[in-house]
Amino acid sequence: MSNLRDFREDFPILNQEVHGRKIIYLDSAATSQRPQQVLDAVMKYDHEANGNPHRGSHALSMRATEAFESVREKVRSFIGARSTKEIIFTKNATEAINLVAYSYALEHLKPGDQIVITIAEHHANLVTWQQVAKKTGAHLVYMYVDPEGRLPLGELQKIDQKTKLVACTHMSNVLGSIFPVDKVIQRGHEVGAKVLIDGAQAVAHMPVDVAELDCDFYVFSGHKMFSLTGVGVLYGKEEILEKMEPFLYGGDMIEYVYEEETSFNELPFKFEAGTQGIESVVSLGAAIDYLHEVTFEVIHEKEMELTEYALRRLQELPYIRIVGPKDLNLRGAVISFVVEDVHPHDVSMILDNYGVGVRAGHHCAQPLLRFMEVYTCSRASFAFFNTKEEIDALVDNLNEVRRWMGYGSK
Repeated sequence: MSNLRDFREDFPILNQEVHGRKIIYLDSAATSQRPQQVLDAVMKYDHEANGNPHRGSHALSMRATEAFESVREKVRSFIGARSTKEIIFTKNATEAINLVAYSYALEHLKPGDQIVITIAEHHANLVTWQQVAKKTGAHLVYMYVDPEGRLPLGELQKIDQKTKLVACTHMSNVLGSIFPVDKVIQRGHEVGAKVLIDGAQAVAHMPVDVAELDCDFYVFSGHKMFSLTGVGVLYGKEEILEKMEPFLYGGDMIEYVYEEETSFNELPFKFEAGTQGIESVVSLGAAIDYLHEVTFEVIHEKEMELTEYALRRLQELPYIRIVGPKDLNLRGAVISFVVEDVHPHDVSMILDNYGVGVRAGHHCAQPLLRFMEVYTCSRASFAFFNTKEEIDALVDNLNEVRRWMGYGSK
């Protein structure tokens, strides 16, 4: 491996114990932990530059503006956008999707049009389009995954001439599958549709170039890529954003306000009403710096090594069913699984007694799990700071879960 540094040391929260055991955090797909470098950047901002960006000509306001806008440039470069005008700060990926729904979809869709999404979408990228379909009279069409949790290319034929919008996850938060978004985008554009990609699970694990992908919109949340909560990003092509009306109204998104009329600010500010979560934005910039420091080469190598090891170890247990692909081809570091005869919430609570933190439930993907005939499951998700020893602890203590529930260990 090109970088042998112990990245676990960068994350102070991992030094604590739970129930007398060193914490093992296997829930990065839900929210990532923050490295010291990110925490330090926020503290430095609060100590030296706390002010309201764009609002004043005094020193602290100007420092805040510089700190805030420098992150926009970092985000632009990080995802390969052509201009900072294409980078809109939101609270999270969910708000970014809703911004597109309200400012673009509700204005452009009509009865008889078609919205195409995959069955694997997070509720944020599913419920939103359900509601848009109801409000506009458009028809919602699903592309379905195969038994392994991959999207067959034949499903792309559902994107037809009636399709005006396609929404697709880059990587499933349940299956771990990396979807062929390049082909989804290509097919969408062949029929004249706009394409939104949900990159919440992707951007912390792989390089993303939105210009190369040619997507119309790309959304993600900072808290899944080592920043604080409260910051997300909407990327949109400048020519599309220019024609969209604002989603929220208030201060800072205006140009001039009269008693009966208002003109709106230029991009990207017309979509950023009110005072933003400035510390969260600063933390996003520091998180991007940290990812560059670690490098995606190291992240991919370490996470795939852990995923391969975890898949092999979990499949040693006869009472485990893996939900999603069992090989590493086009797969991320998320593994969902079912423990036979044990509810996922019991799995999570018992594992927590041994210091192991995993996710339990429907993972905001009820239609997907219903389609897979699973309904609810456990999920372990890895970051590059995790170790094989932590995976051993997960697997070994699954035997304890079975024992606690009155079954034999194997």
